[in-house]
Amino acid sequence: MSDQPGVEGLLRRLAPQALGAVVRRYGHFADAEDAVQEALVAAATTWPADGVPDSPLGWLVRVASRRMADLSRAAESRRRREDLAASWSRETPEAAPGSDDTLALFFMCCHPALPQASAVALTLRALGGLTTREIAAAFLVPEATMAQRISRAKRTVAESRERLAVPDEGARAERLGLVLRVLYLVFNEGYASSGGPNLHRTDLASEAIRLGRLLHDLLPDEPEATGLLALMLLTEARRPARAAPDGSLVPLADQDRSLWDRALVTEGTALATTALEREPVGEYAVQAAVAALHDEAPHHEDTDWERILSLYSVLERMTDSPVVRLNRAVAMTMVEGPDAGLALLDELSASRPLARWHRVHAVRAHLLERKRDVEGARAEYAAAAAGTDNLRERDYLTQRAAALAHPESG
Repeated sequence: MSDQPGVEGLLRRLAPQALGAVVRRYGHFADAEDAVQEALVAAATTWPADGVPDSPLGWLVRVASRRMADLSRAAESRRRREDLAASWSRETPEAAPGSDDTLALFFMCCHPALPQASAVALTLRALGGLTTREIAAAFLVPEATMAQRISRAKRTVAESRERLAVPDEGARAERLGLVLRVLYLVFNEGYASSGGPNLHRTDLASEAIRLGRLLHDLLPDEPEATGLLALMLLTEARRPARAAPDGSLVPLADQDRSLWDRALVTEGTALATTALEREPVGEYAVQAAVAALHDEAPHHEDTDWERILSLYSVLERMTDSPVVRLNRAVAMTMVEGPDAGLALLDELSASRPLARWHRVHAVRAHLLERKRDVEGARAEYAAAAAGTDNLRERDYLTQRAAALAHPESG
């Protein structure tokens, strides 16, 4: 993608619309996705120098259509396909006025035959506009591995011969859980990037919220669609205070809450209340309730940690998630003291993969610091810094370790 944020942001917004238009017209999801990716690369190369065309979506679809014509010529007999290819090249298909196939593409990318990891990768590529290299970096796998994963996912979707449309009620119910999970992961990657020089990717978070609104509009009575939208809004509300002017990380306890987006807090809290009032209450509704308690507290010390601890206990029973358990350890520390939180963290660290996760080290460092175990906290901050690929997060953790090594400068 271009280094110019204006063009890059525009291309990320247009990518799913262009793909939807090409898939709707020609079918062939895998070929259409490749063609749109080539069009995006061409735009990122030419638009900064030549200027953005009057109809950027039409430009992308035209270029992708020419690529589809080339693929068609190579795939079938020359005489039979020349006429069709010529007609594709002459016409300038665009999405129907007022239409947006993004949600239909989202359900397609979350086909039930796909593993969750493949669905996430395909969604980030097709809807988020990320390159294969960016997706590989986000999930800490080699680029070649991610390329194979995406290729297999596209082939699976193509072989299903599923038409581009939001599935009917039965099919929606079958894959809604995966759709929600993928949407949540896309938002998380946007709000707290797993790698790179920036704390967050606003384009990804914004696209996840846009998709969440579309999903909520489609399924207004689905508690978890409501809960997930609430959770994203309540979390996104804090983003303006999450980074200092120089881009460095500001932890929740130190954030200037006057910078939080109160309109998002109000909207998210109302949605969270609605989700909790419906049955069955799901994990996203409970997470939204936790987020609302954080956002409603005027100051960090006013946070209702006892209610948050109770909600995390409920959430842990619902999900058996190590991430939830990690958050519960923090809440338990705030209610019962660091020894209680560290005991819970020791149970969590018994899992070998989690013992190496940098967030476990970061939380342990925080709890040890509250216990005034300076040496232990410093070592854990250093271990956490070594384990993250996000440069801003690494800088923060390194600075915390240095401050404990030299308290007079911290």
